[in-house]
Amino acid sequence: MNDQQARQAAVAGQFYPGDKKRLDALLAGLLPLQDKKQKAIGVISPHAGYVYSGKVAGKVLSRVSLPDTLIILGPNHTGYGPAYSIMKEGTWQTPLGEIAVDASLAEMLLSHCRHLTEDRSAHFKEHSIEVQLPFLQYLKKTFTFVPIVLATGPFADLQAIGLELAQGITECNREALIIVSSDMNHYETHQTCEKKDALAIDAIRALDAQRLFEVVRDHNITMCGYAPTIAMIECARQLGATEGILVDYQTSGSVSGDYDSVVGYAGIIIV
Repeated sequence: MNDQQARQAAVAGQFYPGDKKRLDALLAGLLPLQDKKQKAIGVISPHAGYVYSGKVAGKVLSRVSLPDTLIILGPNHTGYGPAYSIMKEGTWQTPLGEIAVDASLAEMLLSHCRHLTEDRSAHFKEHSIEVQLPFLQYLKKTFTFVPIVLATGPFADLQAIGLELAQGITECNREALIIVSSDMNHYETHQTCEKKDALAIDAIRALDAQRLFEVVRDHNITMCGYAPTIAMIECARQLGATEGILVDYQTSGSVSGDYDSVVGYAGIIIV
């Protein structure tokens, strides 16, 4: 892989330790041992700094069986690149090592998804996908993945992306876990976040993408990854999913002690 294809860690030392030894030690404390792993079609995991959302991310990611192929959908915080982008080759680096993009699966998904554009600029500074990777590397030594960044958009676009992803996954005839990286409501009181997030979580648990889109819009829920979540729900339903299971929910107030302005974090498994 050449330097252009290698995606360097953008938020190591900020969202999580940049030193391998310290990162390993932190992950060991955030990832509870699970005797039995649950087979899943999708997962929703938060992406804030590990001190805030790491416990929720650790609980949900440690509970599922990780196949050799992962598809990670994240929102676009940076504003770079097209609205819906896929990085179809290269490697991503973290303090725990290098992970290869699954080029053959990415090409398959790109061929099915008319809304997706091959693009690197949306990925190189975007933290949402990156912060999931050390958890996954700690849990599974070898895997490949496909990174997809989805900005907000019309429901019809997000629904179509989900259906098209399902077609590509089915055609590749490989087991793949879809991971959505998303925080929940932002910067309101703990009580307000709990109420708003409950509406979104109920829609996710019911695998009702249309209802999720509507409650986010109608109740001004600032869930940054609602677009990837809608696409994942539509994809997962096509792949046979029937329900979402809430593993954990917390807000940043439990760490900061500030309950006047918090961010919500949910860990959800789609089966």
